[in-house]
Amino acid sequence: MTEVRLSSFNTGNFNKGAGFIKQTLWYFVNALFVRASWNPFMGIKVFFLKLFGAKIGKGLVIKNTGSWYLVKTEDGRTIECKIKGNFRLKGIRSTNPIAVGDYVQIIINNEGTAFISEIEDRKNYIIRRASNLSKQSHILAANLDQCMLIVTINYPETSTIFIDRFLATAEAYRVPVKLIFNKTDRYNEDDTRYMDALINLYTYIGYPCFKVSALNNIGTDEVKKDLKGKVTLLSGNSGVGKSTLINAILPEQTLKTGEISDYHNKGMHTTTFSEMFPVDGGGYIIDTPGIKGFGTFDMEEEEVGHYFKEIFEYSAQCKYGNCTHRHEPGCAVRDAVEKHLISESRYTSYLNMLEDKEEGKYRAAY
Repeated sequence: MTEVRLSSFNTGNFNKGAGFIKQTLWYFVNALFVRASWNPFMGIKVFFLKLFGAKIGKGLVIKNTGSWYLVKTEDGRTIECKIKGNFRLKGIRSTNPIAVGDYVQIIINNEGTAFISEIEDRKNYIIRRASNLSKQSHILAANLDQCMLIVTINYPETSTIFIDRFLATAEAYRVPVKLIFNKTDRYNEDDTRYMDALINLYTYIGYPCFKVSALNNIGTDEVKKDLKGKVTLLSGNSGVGKSTLINAILPEQTLKTGEISDYHNKGMHTTTFSEMFPVDGGGYIIDTPGIKGFGTFDMEEEEVGHYFKEIFEYSAQCKYGNCTHRHEPGCAVRDAVEKHLISESRYTSYLNMLEDKEEGKYRAAY
């Protein structure tokens, strides 16, 4: 090993990159405008940073680790980024103001990391009420072409209330949804009959469905074809086989998979952070941690029925324009439920969401 004598080390030829005057000016500008807590205007900060030679870039947020965001820049680099502590989106009270799928502007420093200075306008996003903070939301992903909700009839069971809450939220933010019924290899005759009934129901309403056994790689080719050229959010309860499905579609990823509790028949989290994976033929899959409940956010009581396609269709025939479809006379929706033109499970989900709006909370069990 070569011995290094620090006493002989000379810094006399080190180039600081700027003269004394520029360094002094930057010291005061940085303190007064860039780092100062009184200045909330990112445009001013970016102006001064550019003025003093900072590199400004654009990119796509491909991973969120909680404290860091991984951003893929326009020139193909992957850069770790942070956000300012006071960074917030206008009009959205969110636990995560930046989501996977966001296009952002970044300011790159000399160490090769950066901080996010601005979020570009979103095409759409999927949002839910944060689990423990009833007045705040959690953005699952942004700028989506479609969502695929993974559903299991058993091992564990996905409730129709959970499915319908997800579908209503996607309708509210104009994101198309397709349902993937997974673990078909594990179902008995009764399970299979119930699965086919749900597929008939949701297909009739207008939600395409896939039957898949991700573990045995059955039906996954059809799903894979539908991913090409699109940004797709994969979501579902913990334990429905989301990571197994991604491994079947993108075998190079080898994501960690988990077991189902025999006692509770529920899954455990195997995905910790949201992340985007490129798909052959273009497009991305967004993998998100499994979720237990799906509390709707920023949805008024009178709007809920608009996001159930069939309820909205029949509501035009109600006697009263402000009908809540619960007790009013001349309600065409309740009449359609009694005639089995609207599924009782869908109507139950609608009533369940109305209860949320009245109580100001949601039930995590769903």
